[in-house]
Amino acid sequence: MTLNRRKFIGQTAAVAATSAFVTGLGRVASANCPAMEPDRSSRSAPTTFVATWPFGKQACEAALKIFGETGSMLDAIERGIWVTESDASNASVGIGGIPNAAGAVELDACIMSGPNHQAGSVAGIQNILHPISVARAVMEKTPHVMLVGEGAYNFAIAQGFEKINLLTEQQRLAWEQWKASRPAAPDSAPQIDPDHHDTIAMLGLNEQGDLFGGCSTSGWGYKIPGRVGDSPIIGGGLYVDNAIGAAGATGLGENVMRHCGSFLVVEMMRNGASPTEACEMAIRRIAETDPKALEELEINFIALNKAGEFGAAGTSAGFQYAVTNGQFSRIIDAKSLSAKSIGPEGGNRK
Repeated sequence: MTLNRRKFIGQTAAVAATSAFVTGLGRVASANCPAMEPDRSSRSAPTTFVATWPFGKQACEAALKIFGETGSMLDAIERGIWVTESDASNASVGIGGIPNAAGAVELDACIMSGPNHQAGSVAGIQNILHPISVARAVMEKTPHVMLVGEGAYNFAIAQGFEKINLLTEQQRLAWEQWKASRPAAPDSAPQIDPDHHDTIAMLGLNEQGDLFGGCSTSGWGYKIPGRVGDSPIIGGGLYVDNAIGAAGATGLGENVMRHCGSFLVVEMMRNGASPTEACEMAIRRIAETDPKALEELEINFIALNKAGEFGAAGTSAGFQYAVTNGQFSRIIDAKSLSAKSIGPEGGNRK
């Protein structure tokens, strides 16, 4: 049975969606009326969290609450993402995630701290509920940036994380149905459905202008065991530059990681683009060199700059993102891009 994990947010025809952002003065502006380059030396903004997809709203609200209690942005990012990792009804992250082709749930996650440009990451980890927390432990307790597979699991157990079965009964039955419906390939490699991929990426900014981010996913549903996408790759699914801004990605990881997507978005902001413009420019850059039709890229970005401006753009119809700060908490339609909207200059098209 094919499950499209984005159905719950309501697939709609691509529309010219408004992508709003908040300046340090609290002004809300349209993505079609971008702000001028922020004065990063003097402007401050309220503590703000931005996350992918409507399910990111609850995570952002939890992050803001945790920050108010602990004063730690890393705690806020980590425990905000816990909300999504703990949601068994979410088939894209944590427990309840769609398993790989062998029926095992493999999780990927990373976290970044802007002030000291630190990062931690885990990939292909099994039987651990909160991979975002293991990624933070890698960042804070080892000289490494990334641990994978069995090594990541053993490290987590040594750090006191509990072993847990991540495969829910619902996903086990769906996997068995999927497996029974797939013809055996000559090389025994499973065929993979490209609709099974989503992620929570979360970005955070405190009132001092420091930036943080985290990303967590169960990856491409029914993937070849051992496959790793962009989510745990620093510069792919997440990138934080404390002098400029932060960006995160969701969608088909292979099409993000081949272009260092989140790093590219931050670099566009470095060159003066607003967050929404930067996301759009990164997608256009990728479309210029990628041989796929734009609709097949399945790439979506969120961005947050040091002045507190935020935005998003994507190729997935109905891509939305969540923003929470001390003034409001809402779900926003991202700027929607298509082959038609980019036009002939967008690159090679089918």
